[in-house]
Amino acid sequence: MDEKVIQNTHCRLCKSPKLTQFLDLGDQPPANAFLAEKDFAREEKFPLRVAICEMCGFVQLAHVVHPDILFRAYVYVSSTSPIFVRHFEGYAQDVAETVGGMKDALAVDIGSNDGILLRPFQALGARVLGIDPAVAIAEKATEEGVETWPEYFGEELAKRILKERGAAKSITANNVFAHIHDLDNILKGVEALLSDDGVFVIEAPDLIVLLRDKLFDTVYHEHVSYISIRPLLPFFSSHGLRIFDVKDVESHGGSLRIFACHEKGRYATTERLAARIKKEEDLRTQEPETYQAFAKEVDGIKTELTRMLCDLRKDGKRVAGYGAPAKGNTLLNYFGIGPELVEYIVDDSPFKQGLFTPGTHIPVTSSSALQEKTPDHLLILAWNYAEPIMKKCEPYHAKGMQFIVPLPSPRIVE
Repeated sequence: MDEKVIQNTHCRLCKSPKLTQFLDLGDQPPANAFLAEKDFAREEKFPLRVAICEMCGFVQLAHVVHPDILFRAYVYVSSTSPIFVRHFEGYAQDVAETVGGMKDALAVDIGSNDGILLRPFQALGARVLGIDPAVAIAEKATEEGVETWPEYFGEELAKRILKERGAAKSITANNVFAHIHDLDNILKGVEALLSDDGVFVIEAPDLIVLLRDKLFDTVYHEHVSYISIRPLLPFFSSHGLRIFDVKDVESHGGSLRIFACHEKGRYATTERLAARIKKEEDLRTQEPETYQAFAKEVDGIKTELTRMLCDLRKDGKRVAGYGAPAKGNTLLNYFGIGPELVEYIVDDSPFKQGLFTPGTHIPVTSSSALQEKTPDHLLILAWNYAEPIMKKCEPYHAKGMQFIVPLPSPRIVE
C-alpha cells in the first residue's frame, strides 16, 4: 500500500465486492493526530465511512489510511490508565490459565504499546517480545525492560521471530486486530509462529455493544474492522486456525476476547462460542437494514447533543471536556463541536497536553485547568471511564459543576 488512502473495494475477509455503505462521518483527520497550533494549516483529512459486506456480514471501513500515517508517531500510551493496567493483569492471568502456565514460554504481543500486557506476562515467568510500529513508544518500552521491535507484524516477521526465539505459546493482539487491513498476512504469521499448544487471543470492541449503545464514536481510521464472530469463523479456518472460545470483557465500553488455536489444537470449543453465534443471529448482525437503522439513531444523538451545548453557551455557561481519546475526536468532528462550544479538554496523558485536538483544534491541558478555570459543565468524552472521572472531579461537582455524558444518549448528570 503506497497511497495515503485507498478505497476498500472488496471485503477483507471473504473478498466479495458487495460492500454496502451505511454510515458517513465525513472527512476527518486521524483521531490520534494531536497537533500544535503551527501545524493547523498542514492537517490532512480522509474519508471516514463504514460499510457491511453483503456476503459474509463483516463490518469495515470503506477507505483505508496508510498505517504509517496512523501509527508511526502514535501518542496513546495505555499505562496512563490504572484501570487498564489492572485489566491487562487479569488478561495475562486468563491466558496463562487457559494454556496451563506461561513459565519460560514465549509471549508475543502485536501492537504492544508500552508493554502494558507483557509486564504481567513477565511476572508470570514468560519470555516476552512486543511488536509495535510506534518508534518512540517501542524504544521507551525496551528501555523500561520490555523488548519491543518497532515493526509491523506479518508472516515474514513471524518467521524471523520463530528462527530467533522459537514458537510462541501466546500471541495476543489487543485493540489492534481491528486496526489491520491485511488480515490474511497477520493470520499467516500467527499460524507460522504459534506453538502446537499455543493460543492466539484477540481483544477488540464488540460490534453488538456498538449497535446497542450507539457507540459510533468508536469508528475512526485506525479501526478498519468492527468485530463479530460469525464472519471470522470461516476466515480463521481458511488459515488453519480455529476459534474455540469468546468472552465478554468490560474494556472500551464492552469488548470481545476471542481465543483461537491451530485447527487441530487441543482446546475444546466452549458453549460460550455457540451462545455468541446464536446472539448474533438473533440480533441480525449480518443484515444491512440493522446498520441503516443505527445510522439514523446516530444522527438523532448529533442533533440532541449539539443543541444542548449551544443552549448552554447561549445561557453564558462554560463547558470543558474530560478525556481526549480517539473516540472523542470522532464525536467532536462529526458533530462539529469546536472551541466555541468546548473551551478546553483535560487529559491525563502528557503526550497530548499542550497540543490541540485533531480537526476541531480544542486545546488539551492537564487537570490543573479545572481548578484555575472551573467550567459549569464537563463533557465526558472518555465515557467508558465516566464513573471514575466523576469521582475524581467530585470537588468541582460539589461547587456546582455538572457532568455531561454523551452516549448512548446525551444526558446531564446532576
